[in-house]
Amino acid sequence: MESTKEVVLITGGSSGLGKATAVYLTARGYKVYGTTRNPKKYAGFDQFPLLAMDVREEASVKAAVAELVQREGRIDILINNAGVGITGPLEETPHDAILDVFETNFHGPLRVIRAVLPHMRAHKKGFILNITSLAGYMGLPFRGIYSATKGALELATEAYRMELREFGIRMSCLAPGDYATNIASGRFHSPLLEDSPYRKVYGNSLELMNQHVSEGKDPNQVARKVFKILQKRAPRVHYTVGSPLQKFSLFLKKMLPDKIYERLLLNHYKL
Repeated sequence: MESTKEVVLITGGSSGLGKATAVYLTARGYKVYGTTRNPKKYAGFDQFPLLAMDVREEASVKAAVAELVQREGRIDILINNAGVGITGPLEETPHDAILDVFETNFHGPLRVIRAVLPHMRAHKKGFILNITSLAGYMGLPFRGIYSATKGALELATEAYRMELREFGIRMSCLAPGDYATNIASGRFHSPLLEDSPYRKVYGNSLELMNQHVSEGKDPNQVARKVFKILQKRAPRVHYTVGSPLQKFSLFLKKMLPDKIYERLLLNHYKL
């Protein structure tokens, strides 16, 4: 039997931005399901249902989507939120770690989109919101791989929107800045090698990046932004949410010559 409420699937819903968004939308009348790789770790969790899903594995994604459709009859909204961080000098970051982050941050959302599209197409409607990052708009020092994964998702979203237009399915991106979540603790950090030529500058940048996250804004700001986007009849391609300074940096990137903007980043990261 189909739900009378709009059914929302949020990947990576057990913590951070995903959890904040799921709680916020549940309180506003949506039927929200979150996902996590291991729901057994959250025994007693009752704020909204959690489905088992590892976005890196095709079978896991298909099984979770099938379970949700069996329970609710449809999926109206997909929020691709699951993601992991990675830091390190590009030269020294192990390639296996690079591939692993792309599996979660880029290939993962594509897998989930592929799994939900046939169900949305059957109902001739649906909305997909890909959570990217302000870091995806620029190559940040010692966060280059993370920037690349999020930038790739932004571009894929642009293409997907046009391909899905005739089916009544909409798609947008939301790029947050730094928010107080546990992403820093879950990041892959390339080790600070004693003999590395990057040891000093990478070590200083790592401290600065962690400080930005720990001093980040309330994740409910992102949840409120998601809710506003869901109310739009014709959502834009790209949305951002973050501090005024972070959003102003995007404006500067568009307006300034590349080398001047690069100098601003070098100064910001004390390089």
